[in-house]
Amino acid sequence: MQQLKGTGVALVTPFHDDYSIDFDGLKRLIDHVIDGGVDYLVVLGTTGETVTLSASEKKQVLAACLEYNAGRVPVVYGMGGNNTMSVLSDIANTDFTGITAILSVSPYYNKPTQAGIIAHYKAIADACPVPVFLYNIPGRTMSNITAETTLSLAEHSNIIGMKEASGNLEQCMQIAAKMPKDFLLVSGDDLMTKALYSIGGSGIISVMANALPATFKALCHGSEEESLQAAFSLLPLNSLMYEESNPVGIKNLLCHMGICDDQVRLPMLRASLTLNQKIKAEFQKLK
Repeated sequence: MQQLKGTGVALVTPFHDDYSIDFDGLKRLIDHVIDGGVDYLVVLGTTGETVTLSASEKKQVLAACLEYNAGRVPVVYGMGGNNTMSVLSDIANTDFTGITAILSVSPYYNKPTQAGIIAHYKAIADACPVPVFLYNIPGRTMSNITAETTLSLAEHSNIIGMKEASGNLEQCMQIAAKMPKDFLLVSGDDLMTKALYSIGGSGIISVMANALPATFKALCHGSEEESLQAAFSLLPLNSLMYEESNPVGIKNLLCHMGICDDQVRLPMLRASLTLNQKIKAEFQKLK
């Protein structure tokens, strides 16, 4: 899975003012990030507002991404949930042509035990015809995948990596210290990328790479000095991306860049006037 090292971009799903999907904006975005040097696309993750898309819309977005990508970079598909049987049904009914791996979020809301999380992921990995990335994001799921659980699941032949968005560097170190040699420990927080690389991490699945792919190319593939400066350059914008929750901030930044509109679906709202002005001011400094 060497092709899934470096920068994966968690693509937003552009919308028109009437909340319909903006496929022209999606094409512009995909061209922008690939031209900017990302290593792979992550389609229909949290940043893609997947939870507000219908089953039909998800199929349309995936098909459009595969068409626009045209084999230029690998594609990772977001496929998870808190109903294990429903995820297995989705796997059985999905055409995986053109999909390199799936990214599967830990079950949310249910708050399962670690044993339950292991059973959930083993069922998915057993059923899935492509490799599986685990995804730990306790801030959204309200349960943590412990290092011990990650290491247990890493022994499964079809589980290739972990997107770690716990913000807990010690937990990441515990994983890195004992994970299989070919296991991919991937940052789920843009600002943690450099730290995870230092302990044996493999890259980032990024929000800000939607707008700044070249910065992440430098961060993941540049010299030590280039990588460090790229990481530091993210500081002014990073907190603004989450001030009113993701993907409100990144869509607003993309709007200022002329790539797509900043419309989001309810219960999210477009960036407030105050946040819009803050992001615009930082964007102007990037020019």
